[in-house]
Amino acid sequence: MQLDQLWQFMQVDMEADRFETKIRQSEKRQTLLKQRNFILDQQNNMKKLESEVAAMSDRLEAVRDESERLQKQLSALAEEMEQNPPQSAEEADAQMVPVQKLMDTLSRYEQELSKMRKDAENRDRQQRNIRVRAAQTKAEYDQLKGEYDVEFKRDTAELRKMRERTEAEAKKLDAALIERYRAIKQHCTPPMAKLTNGQCGGCNMALPSATLLKLKDGDQMILCDNCGRIIYSEE
Repeated sequence: MQLDQLWQFMQVDMEADRFETKIRQSEKRQTLLKQRNFILDQQNNMKKLESEVAAMSDRLEAVRDESERLQKQLSALAEEMEQNPPQSAEEADAQMVPVQKLMDTLSRYEQELSKMRKDAENRDRQQRNIRVRAAQTKAEYDQLKGEYDVEFKRDTAELRKMRERTEAEAKKLDAALIERYRAIKQHCTPPMAKLTNGQCGGCNMALPSATLLKLKDGDQMILCDNCGRIIYSEE
């Protein structure tokens, strides 16, 4: 059995894995990801605001056009009342009905216009704030990205060396053994565990007596019945 060599191989393999995880979880990388996501969010917010502003602009123009049309109608009614003044209270009331309807509609339009102006001012402020925050974050991102790229290049070169060393160690072992090791690693890391006081050092479950006897013989690979790790005994 090549379990001693496999155990040494695992130390090198796990060291490379830990270093790769360290690269992925580096503080600079996490900060860059947050800044990138923030910038993307601000871009999406800006697009949403621009879409809302465009829709508001169309509605504002439509309300203004309609208000002008109603104002003309109102002026026409006033002119008609001057030219043909009512002869009785009933006629006066009848003439005022369309006038009042026009005035009520114009009042609603004026309220809507006032609200849209306030909304437009709020959106202008939001857009300015987004531009400022996004520009600040982008500047910070660019500076940090430059620092991170230097570190990443250095670390990936180091990781490459570690992986090359891992592959070199793997070639010293039986191909079937390495294949089994990597298959176990897919669902259980690390894929090997030391025997400690009759227990699997990975999941801490006690091994059956028959399994312990097989380990003493040392003639075959023994897997933990509970977690599936390769059991390694130094005895």
